[in-house]
Amino acid sequence: MTETATRRPRRPLLPTLGDGTGPVLAVLAVVLVALAFVGPAYSEPAGYLALLKRAAPLMILALGQYFVIVSGGFDLSVGSLVTAEVVIAARLLDGDEAATAWVIPLLLVLGALVGLVNGLVTTRLLVPSFIVTLGMLLVLDGAVFLWTGGAPQGALSEAFRVVGREGFEMPLLGQVPWSVLLLAVLVVAAVVFLRGGTGRLLVAVGDNETAVRLGGGGVEGLRTLAFVLSGISAAIAAILLGGFAGVSAQVGDGLEFQVITAVVLGGVVLGGGRGSVVAAVAGALTLEALFSLLNLLGVSGGLESAVQGVIIIAAVAYAAVGRSKFRTRRTA
Repeated sequence: MTETATRRPRRPLLPTLGDGTGPVLAVLAVVLVALAFVGPAYSEPAGYLALLKRAAPLMILALGQYFVIVSGGFDLSVGSLVTAEVVIAARLLDGDEAATAWVIPLLLVLGALVGLVNGLVTTRLLVPSFIVTLGMLLVLDGAVFLWTGGAPQGALSEAFRVVGREGFEMPLLGQVPWSVLLLAVLVVAAVVFLRGGTGRLLVAVGDNETAVRLGGGGVEGLRTLAFVLSGISAAIAAILLGGFAGVSAQVGDGLEFQVITAVVLGGVVLGGGRGSVVAAVAGALTLEALFSLLNLLGVSGGLESAVQGVIIIAAVAYAAVGRSKFRTRRTA
């Protein structure tokens, strides 16, 4: 056997258009062009940078949600976790700049712990992730309400808010938000992770759990890892949202449905096994850009929920048809 025949093909670091990224990028391009025609602010790079700044928290949430969905689960707790993290940060900081250095790591640990609980209950007690994370959503919402009475106390420090609302100067582009730089770093890290052995196994769990088990892969550990990554992404999104929007007991309301919509808009198949992390992030940006376009056109905000509902129903139907065709080919 020749050296050429035995050499393993190298995987490209960046995804190709054949992995499902192409369609969502095409939709995103159309929406961005429409924004340039409708909104005067989008005639310059600053308008699109502002869009990225607004979308960065949702895009980071999409990173975490991607890992959960592609491994075959759901995480409905991320919105309430974002709210809890912002409220806790304000209470612990109370405007103290020196406390920022330990509060931010604490928030990341808290996000990881919530994800760990979701993962362990799902994998060890065999409770469906939809039910587990819905329960966690209610627990966190109730805890925040009991602690704050609906009115958060304390204040975020200026150092805490820097990443969410400030940036750095670049020639031609002007001020580039720190949140956009952080987003870029996280996306690259996620792509590199998915090119490694653990990342490929995580995707394989959603596609064929039995094959992973027979191959010696730890299915429970991989799925738990996905929830932990989702919890950490929610903590990072909370830090950005706190910096950008300030303290509110409703800051994370509805984010769990927005991020699921964004991920499926990016072509990630519900039920797991297929989808690109870059497409999931692009889906989040597309959703934010679409909402901005509707707002500029004067369309009622209530249509946003309708759009999300249509996307989710269409994604579920598409996944069901795909599974049906797969079963038909196997039995033929």
